[in-house]
Amino acid sequence: MLRPPAIFGIGKNYADHAAELGADLGAELPQHPVVFFKNPASVIANGAPIELPPVVRTDALGVDYEGELAVILGTDARDVPEAQARSVIAAVAPANDVSQRWWQWQAGGSQWNRGKSFDTFCPLGEPVPIAAIADLQNLTLTTRLNGAVVQQANTGSMIFSVARLIAELSRGTTLLAGTVILTGTPAGVGAGRTPPRFLRDGDVVEVELGGVGLLRNPVMQVG
Repeated sequence: MLRPPAIFGIGKNYADHAAELGADLGAELPQHPVVFFKNPASVIANGAPIELPPVVRTDALGVDYEGELAVILGTDARDVPEAQARSVIAAVAPANDVSQRWWQWQAGGSQWNRGKSFDTFCPLGEPVPIAAIADLQNLTLTTRLNGAVVQQANTGSMIFSVARLIAELSRGTTLLAGTVILTGTPAGVGAGRTPPRFLRDGDVVEVELGGVGLLRNPVMQVG
């Protein structure tokens, strides 16, 4: 699996997800995209294990899944008009923005990067050429934990569309070819459940994008 030059993540891009984690993310809906980065070294392929080393095995908040649509840029892009955003996309893929919630919310100095950048915390499925996708805002996103559906939404319910995200992120900023943009996750994450359900050794997480493909990764405790 090649490492991208950059991974941009988008937070609070589905209203239902913002609502379920309101106490931690802030209940108000964003007026502009909420942007964070993940370490390119966190990328793993379909089938590779999500690893849980000692550093992420905290007493309270644990490791969470976040099924997402990922877009991969095919060219350097700067100041891209929203109407032309599709032209800079090479491919799309299912992705899992794995997040360690204690590191994200309590130990990251109010920045999310640390909790989302541990090794193996960015499973990324096999890319599908953009030409094969008729409408990026009409894809069914489904996440399963051990075979049970835990997240399901249509990408049309995003607050900021893929085109809007590319236009916003590229304003005065060159996005390098190969850059991955994780476009946000809907409701149903483990931290939003009662009681919370974080990932454990032996779990299997699947993220499926209708018409795109299936990403499947086991969870493994290491160290």
